[in-house]
Amino acid sequence: MIYPKRLKPGDTIGLVAPCSGVPSERAEKCIKLLEDMGFRVKAADNLAASKGGYMAGEEEARGRWLNEMFADKEVDAVFCLRGGDGGNRIVEFLDLDVVRNNRKIFAGYSDITTMHLIFNQECDLITYHAPMVSSNMLEHFDEESKAAFFEALSGEGEYEYKAPAGMPLKVARAGRASGILTGGNLCVMCASLGTPYEMETKGRILFIEEIGGHIGNMDRNLYQLKNAGKLDEISGILLGQFTDCELEDENYGIVEAVLDVVNGLDIPIMYNVQSGHGFPMITLPMGAMCEMDTERRTIKWTEK
Repeated sequence: MIYPKRLKPGDTIGLVAPCSGVPSERAEKCIKLLEDMGFRVKAADNLAASKGGYMAGEEEARGRWLNEMFADKEVDAVFCLRGGDGGNRIVEFLDLDVVRNNRKIFAGYSDITTMHLIFNQECDLITYHAPMVSSNMLEHFDEESKAAFFEALSGEGEYEYKAPAGMPLKVARAGRASGILTGGNLCVMCASLGTPYEMETKGRILFIEEIGGHIGNMDRNLYQLKNAGKLDEISGILLGQFTDCELEDENYGIVEAVLDVVNGLDIPIMYNVQSGHGFPMITLPMGAMCEMDTERRTIKWTEK
């Protein structure tokens, strides 16, 4: 896996909407926000487009803009406007040779999980499960989220997860593990199964987050991963935010469901990782070598 060139003040950001869009007035505010941060901005022309009321225009256009931003030599990093829906519709329109030959920062989460899996697995590119411009930066870019974002994208050497105040890492099963970090949104990673970009998990640390899920559906998704063999040889599990998720019984939640699904596997499990659809939202390098240690309560990424 290859780290992209680090982010610097004055760099040019390619702002894209691979999934859903926003109203034009909000799109303009997003562009101005990035400019006020000291960046130059090249914006895709579909940020405010709509198809079916929930996607930012036609699939070909959404895929083409990703290709163009990676191909554009003036663009240093590609930031996603938001997640939403329809990311898996653009897969056939992605030019992976363009991405391989122009590896650069790519940041987003949620429905963007599709692109993380593809770019990590097919292009050997480390990407960032990170705050998005409309979803996070415009109103909710708190200092802890901001510090983690710029440290991950701009720093050199090791990067370590820093738990936000009052939100300590917790342990569901003790141990140490290392491996490439994969995963993201639970239902989106499950949607990769049976496709050419099916999630690879052997020897990897699996990160899981979700929004608006019912415990029964999330349990079903977890067992889909198990029955597909995707949990057989993982090294460890990191559980992120499960925002607005519903539990039928307060004594049985996502941690208990995960412990059930990996019963018999000797792997460490940490939870309360503040990354996902909540706030703060801490950046995670996807596709990078990750080390987790439950005794020290640490999660680190190395340049190796």
